[in-house]
Amino acid sequence: MKKFIESISNVWKIEELKNRILITLGLLLVYRFGAHVTLPGIDATQLTGLAGQTKNGLGSILDMFTGGAFSKASVFALGIMPYISASIVVQLMGIAIPYLQKLQNDGESGRKKINQITRWLTIAITLVQGPTYIYNLYRTLPSNAFLLGFNSPEFLFSSVIILVTGTIFAMWLGEKITDKGIGNGISLLIMVGILARLPQAFIQEFTTRVTNNNGGPMLLVIEIIVWLLVIISCVLLTMAVRKIPVQYARRTTTGDYEQDLAGGNRQWIPLKLNASGVMPIIFAQAIMFIPAAVAGLSKSDTSQSIVGAFSNMFGFWYNFVFATLIIVFTFFYTAITVPTNKMADDLKRSGGFIPGVRPGAETSDFLDKVMSLITFPGSLFLALIAVFPAIVVSIMDVQQSWAMFFGGTSLIIMVGVAIDTIQQINSYLLNKHYDGLMKTGKNRKAVA
Repeated sequence: MKKFIESISNVWKIEELKNRILITLGLLLVYRFGAHVTLPGIDATQLTGLAGQTKNGLGSILDMFTGGAFSKASVFALGIMPYISASIVVQLMGIAIPYLQKLQNDGESGRKKINQITRWLTIAITLVQGPTYIYNLYRTLPSNAFLLGFNSPEFLFSSVIILVTGTIFAMWLGEKITDKGIGNGISLLIMVGILARLPQAFIQEFTTRVTNNNGGPMLLVIEIIVWLLVIISCVLLTMAVRKIPVQYARRTTTGDYEQDLAGGNRQWIPLKLNASGVMPIIFAQAIMFIPAAVAGLSKSDTSQSIVGAFSNMFGFWYNFVFATLIIVFTFFYTAITVPTNKMADDLKRSGGFIPGVRPGAETSDFLDKVMSLITFPGSLFLALIAVFPAIVVSIMDVQQSWAMFFGGTSLIIMVGVAIDTIQQINSYLLNKHYDGLMKTGKNRKAVA
């Protein structure tokens, strides 16, 4: 603990790193403040119905990713999710549209154009989601909650403009954190929104277990231990890699000729066990909303049973289909984001080779086979973590709000963002000849 505190103090000795952390904290504070600012024209004391709607099901997920802004009818009610949706759409369109493929290969200039396309698409998505959110307020809140009048055109127009502006401002905050702060700004905004729900969820679980004597403190301790074990599992899933040895020929010159020696520099190609990250869960979650929405159009008994099955996030059939979709999407997303052909071509051009494998097509096939082999257990592990909240609810009778932190998108996002941020802080410390944030030991001496 002493060494860890010493490492934390070393952070403040680096002026640039200290400023970046302060900027990050300041911008995150602005985002959290905006999440509590209610839309003009709504009586904040009449939001009980909206809070009840976001207690379970889809509403709870949306409310979690917006840090409670969705249930507060905040100016940030849509959060950063339209930007995430736009980024996913642009990434998928890059597979089929040659213009986007060209931009992806144009380096920094292409990246800037893609970012601009993503921003405009974000505005378009928000213009669709904004009125939908307002009509949901009309359906959920009492008429006296609208100070400008129920179904008022002035309120609808002004609120949509504010929601669009709030999403654009949140997007700007995320980009500024990435440029001027520390870590990935968009991911940090999502993580902070998720963490904002953690204290309340834990207090509710504590009250249920201890105050209401439903299991007692011992069961609460067991829950915390299980939670920590799940977090460790998520860390292992995020960090696990399969190292493929790569050897580079060492070229020597003797007299009038050159000779390639097989004993060159040896390096590694790290293939991640979970190369797709959290994207398969996001894709699967989006698909899971469709059956209930389509079945809801019909009033038959079969349709209503489908609506009931796919509206219960902690039911068997919902999680069975959810896990299956995650496994499928993990293979799909890994295939489009890990270009084994390009990796093989780059390796060949740089004079490298995998021992025992011929450069070119054979190397590409080898990398593709290895990725398929490690993706299968990775997808199973990812699916297990995604449905684990339902498991703890059924086995341990955990409160649903607290169970959401036992797995799923929220936990994987928190773990991934935390690891990425710590790695960036470590890079600053190591560059200034300090030990890393999670390392022990005294300050390193500068290398002459």
